[in-house]
Amino acid sequence: MNEYGKRVLEDVIAKNADQSEFIQAVREVIDTLSPVLDSNPNYEQNAILERIVVPERILIFQVPWVDSNNKVQVNKGYRIQFNSAIGPYKGGLRFHPSVNLSILKFLGFEQIFKNSLTTLPMGGAKGGSNFDPKGKSDLDVMSFCQSFMRELYRHIGPNIDVPAGDIGVGAREIGYLFGQYKKIVNAYEGVLTGKNINWGGSLIRPQATGYGNVYFMNEMLKTRGESIEGKTAMVSGSGNVAQYTVMKLISMGAKVISMSDSSGCIIDKDGIDLEKLDFIMQLKNVRRGRIREYAEKFTGAKYFEKQRPWRLAKTDIAAPSATQNELDLDDAKALFEGGCFCVSEGANMPSTSEAVAFMQSKNFLFGPAKAANAGGVATSGLEMSQNSLRMSWSAEDVDAKLHGIMQNIHAACTSAAERFGMKGNYVAGANIAGFLKVADAMVDQGI
Repeated sequence: MNEYGKRVLEDVIAKNADQSEFIQAVREVIDTLSPVLDSNPNYEQNAILERIVVPERILIFQVPWVDSNNKVQVNKGYRIQFNSAIGPYKGGLRFHPSVNLSILKFLGFEQIFKNSLTTLPMGGAKGGSNFDPKGKSDLDVMSFCQSFMRELYRHIGPNIDVPAGDIGVGAREIGYLFGQYKKIVNAYEGVLTGKNINWGGSLIRPQATGYGNVYFMNEMLKTRGESIEGKTAMVSGSGNVAQYTVMKLISMGAKVISMSDSSGCIIDKDGIDLEKLDFIMQLKNVRRGRIREYAEKFTGAKYFEKQRPWRLAKTDIAAPSATQNELDLDDAKALFEGGCFCVSEGANMPSTSEAVAFMQSKNFLFGPAKAANAGGVATSGLEMSQNSLRMSWSAEDVDAKLHGIMQNIHAACTSAAERFGMKGNYVAGANIAGFLKVADAMVDQGI
């Protein structure tokens, strides 16, 4: 590791010792930047690393709300505005009991480089709350969202910070948040993305992260003369990203055999077809049920309680699409032994550092999240453009733009890796390509 990078990383560890996810994300980026830092001392002279690892602003606030039993509840709210060198802050809101400062800082830090890779003018941010919408009534969710926005509104805007959805924040939550913002500021602005299509949303936005991940995966496979058609695929998760990853994989000729949720996973060796996927989408999006119901309905499928799919069957390709650090070293070894040679990350940092190192040592095609799952925020950027233009593009137009963006991200990653002597290393390529644009902008703009 470059001495400058090593010094900054040590300082980050010393000052954030209790923030393991954030340290993991920073270490992974700095570890790949050595050739860039060696070749350009201007970055050290301008303290770019010291500045890029510290958020420009951290907002922490209380969120008091009244539940449907007329009882006052209090949650904690956050917004991490990490870097605005190339555009207004952009990043999702996550409502989940696991939300804490470390997780949001890692997500916001990753978002800097992910947004840079899209080539769209968006800075990096993340936010959320330890509120859990699962099992809550619409009235409870609305009450919480309105209280959350009563504080957040003063820190966001279409040219300041444009939040989106993430885990626990779907169209319902975005609607309540937007409605409250509109009432407070008395303006109809493109301040949130992920909106419903009939009031400012973009077609393809719900599908974008999953579709984009499959587009990126296919570009990786092309480098070895392979394609998705005819491959067996494993997907984890059963939320928005996983659902549309499965849908696109099916449409491109893959046989998908797994999905999961926090309770366990299913393995269906007959393959999840569109009819079965529709059942899962109704189960998760409408009834908010558990994945075990899939195995109860479809013969031939098996449910494995409290397990992840990676060690339970053989596969050619895998798309971890649930949550951070869900694929560990033993999982990676099991995938390798089962013939898997391509992993593309649909969730944010779903593979542990040890798993990534192992996969790279075995010559996997490995698509890191900041590149592979950038389709979601890319389409959010397209939604921002449509809002600014007061117009809507067709689904075909948005999908074509998304496909083109993912192809360009793949090209940027491969070009950056090759330029600095790390051909085929998508982790290094994504970090370098994302970093250069932001770092150069920071130098240009001074301190």
